[in-house]
Amino acid sequence: MLLYEFPLNETIRTLLRLEHLFDRLGQLAARETAIDHHFALATLFESVDVASRSDLKAELLKELERHKQQFNAYRGNPAVSEDALSEIVGRLDEALQGLHELSGKPGAALVGFDMLNALRSRIAVPGGTCEFDLPTYHAWQQQPSAVRRTHLLAWMSSVVPVAQAVNLLLDLLRQTGVPQKVAAQAGQYQQSLNASRAHQLLRLRIDPALGLVPEISGHRLMVSIRLLREEDGRFKPVREDACLELSLCA
Repeated sequence: MLLYEFPLNETIRTLLRLEHLFDRLGQLAARETAIDHHFALATLFESVDVASRSDLKAELLKELERHKQQFNAYRGNPAVSEDALSEIVGRLDEALQGLHELSGKPGAALVGFDMLNALRSRIAVPGGTCEFDLPTYHAWQQQPSAVRRTHLLAWMSSVVPVAQAVNLLLDLLRQTGVPQKVAAQAGQYQQSLNASRAHQLLRLRIDPALGLVPEISGHRLMVSIRLLREEDGRFKPVREDACLELSLCA
């Protein structure tokens, strides 16, 4: 089943973007070629740009504390496993500590590296990272992969606490969703949401054999899905009924 996720508020939109970037960064940094490490640095710069929002760190701390209080309220409940509860609270404490120990904005430590500053200023210019433009960066790319990876991991450490917090919060959010089968009639599905419950994330699974792609829109009070199919290089709305699996996470 193909999974599509759609954020229902701006905070979750930012967290999903960061999760996407951190996942790509981890995969690229683990590889060995210079070109992979080049794109790892490009992804690191993107991650820093998103994570450096002035209020993001405060939002993450607030959400982690809220979850910690919520889980601690289950202490002593015979229907709740104390071991599982302690494991979750421990992960929350670790994420909180990492953010508290993070001085300044995520990625602030990168400013002290001249090569990174030069690369960051040139990377958006088409062809701007040629060896004649950035000789110091060219020299770095010629170093053994183990040396480059050591540098990458050190530079990535400035965003690791944010990555841990983002992954944990999204993991907890996804666990609140209960999958349900819904029918999209004539390629359309719409659902009103309960205003008393703060839905934050829509998760949609579609059988890939159907060849359908969802166009999703929504907010805290309404979600709408229109199904498309590729025909002659263009995606066009379908007019057939389809079965979908929908989860709403709050």
